[in-house]
Amino acid sequence: MNSNTKIVIGVVLVLAAAFSRLIPHPMNFAPITAIALFGGMYFDKRIAPILPLAALMISDYFLGFYSGIVWVYSGFLIVTFLGMLASNRRSVGITAGSTLAGSVLFFVVTNFGVWQSGTFYPMTMGGLVECYAAAVPFFRNALVGDVFYVTVLFGSYELAMKYLPNTSAQKV
Repeated sequence: MNSNTKIVIGVVLVLAAAFSRLIPHPMNFAPITAIALFGGMYFDKRIAPILPLAALMISDYFLGFYSGIVWVYSGFLIVTFLGMLASNRRSVGITAGSTLAGSVLFFVVTNFGVWQSGTFYPMTMGGLVECYAAAVPFFRNALVGDVFYVTVLFGSYELAMKYLPNTSAQKV
């Protein structure tokens, strides 16, 4: 695959992810985790972290920046690094496990950030447990969205690499 194609794929992913956050959708049902995981698995390690962060920055410009932004961006960077770790062992099972792990890691990191802010929950172990318990309904949507978007993104890419001429599923 030539470098122009790689650039186009990256730009399309970022813009599609940013746009999807701006249109009506179920709470926490977004493609950013899939973009982060995909970037880590398929893109060069210097480019991979840029994909989810660029999508977030573009959409947050329109949606508004928020106090927990560091936790959200950090959570997606962790998912990107998880994809990097799995990049040499790509398979349906590894991708499925990485999706679940990424969803859980993002949940743990961002909700720890909510608790740590001290705004909504007491700064006690009970407050931390309460924070995580209150976030479980949001996790359901996030996990379903992550599975959906990973399936569409990874599946579409692999099919394109298999059936389009002069392509192969390689690092972009």
